[in-house]
Amino acid sequence: MEGGMESTGTNTAPRPGAALTAGGPADAPDLVTVPTRQGLEAVDIIRRATGHTAPGVGPVLHDGSGATLGFLVPPGTADAWDLPGSACTQTNGRGMRFGDLAGGAADAPPAAGDAAWLLPPDAVGPVTDPDVLRAALGEAARLIEAADNCR
Repeated sequence: MEGGMESTGTNTAPRPGAALTAGGPADAPDLVTVPTRQGLEAVDIIRRATGHTAPGVGPVLHDGSGATLGFLVPPGTADAWDLPGSACTQTNGRGMRFGDLAGGAADAPPAAGDAAWLLPPDAVGPVTDPDVLRAALGEAARLIEAADNCR
């Protein structure tokens, strides 16, 4: 991969690219949340680096207020996540009804405070590799800082 997007191998999270149809809470993906602007840049960075093919960016949620994006990552990622300006939480399967969100609800605009898919699971497949996401978020932060300093 180009642009420093290769995996560093330092993440202890199991199964990058794990499917979202997990068997139980222990297999449920974790969720990395970031400010929307940085998240959208990271999506673009990952897609450019991977040529829009797997293993690119996985499912991404956006909140109804437009303030944050959430990237689904393999279970266990929260245990080692350490990127300033972001948070990674274990979902333990709470609120992760992928079939409900992937269907008609994804087509309707979210109500204030509701989450909806920016990139639904059925359109992109597996979760995002946390090392690739970490690198993309770092690059996005640098790009945003440079752009803001040019004003």
